[in-house]
Amino acid sequence: MFEPLRKIFRSRTRLPAPAVPEGQRVYAIGDIHGRLDLFDELIAAIERDDEAAGPAQTTIVLLGDLVDRGPDSAGVVRRARELQARRPTRILAGNHEEMFLESFGDRRLLRHFLKHGGRETLLSYGVPRKRYNDSTLDELQALMHETVPAADREFLAAAEEYIVIGDYLFVHAGILPEVSLEEQSRHDMLWIRDRFLKYSGRHSHVVVHGHTICPEIEECDNRIGIDTGAYRTGKLTALVLEGQSRRYIQATDDDGDLSVCEMESLR
Repeated sequence: MFEPLRKIFRSRTRLPAPAVPEGQRVYAIGDIHGRLDLFDELIAAIERDDEAAGPAQTTIVLLGDLVDRGPDSAGVVRRARELQARRPTRILAGNHEEMFLESFGDRRLLRHFLKHGGRETLLSYGVPRKRYNDSTLDELQALMHETVPAADREFLAAAEEYIVIGDYLFVHAGILPEVSLEEQSRHDMLWIRDRFLKYSGRHSHVVVHGHTICPEIEECDNRIGIDTGAYRTGKLTALVLEGQSRRYIQATDDDGDLSVCEMESLR
């Protein structure tokens, strides 16, 4: 009588490992935040890895927060546009892109944006430092319209809220637990923290996210966090998915010395 129940219990707990569809390879890159040097280093490493790994339908996913805080947001946006033009690359909306874009028309949000790394973004677009320091909010808003190309704004505005590939969900910040994907709010997908991070139950997919800096990669049963704080720690991380396998490529800045290392899954 009890043996059939034990078999049912085992069948429910031994779930197949999450996977991407056969023949596909995914490189998901965490928050770049204006670190063009690390982005260039990581993209070069990804392209070498992709060539060495053999033929596959390859997709690069940028998890959002391309801009702010680091020194060259304009260069990161330019490089992301170039990358998307020459190979399959999908861009997720981050909360910093949202603040940036909404600041063009909302002075209250502009003030918030500038306090959270927007100053560095505007300087990277060629706003002179002295002029920035001497300008009112209204003048800075006008400068943004003058200096940020419309094509960059359109590119960032076209970013996706989430992407599903196989058993994985890619999103900037996370999702609200126990709510279907179709009912998730944009605000949660770009901004959520504690309610998502502290939840240990299963989601519909394994969630790959950035947004919250972790000193090391966070690989949990229900999520994988790969925002390793590029602008603060000098580490920019990519998760590589193929079949049921996971591995990582990381570009690192050690006092100006850029290098790349590869790591196997933590689980």
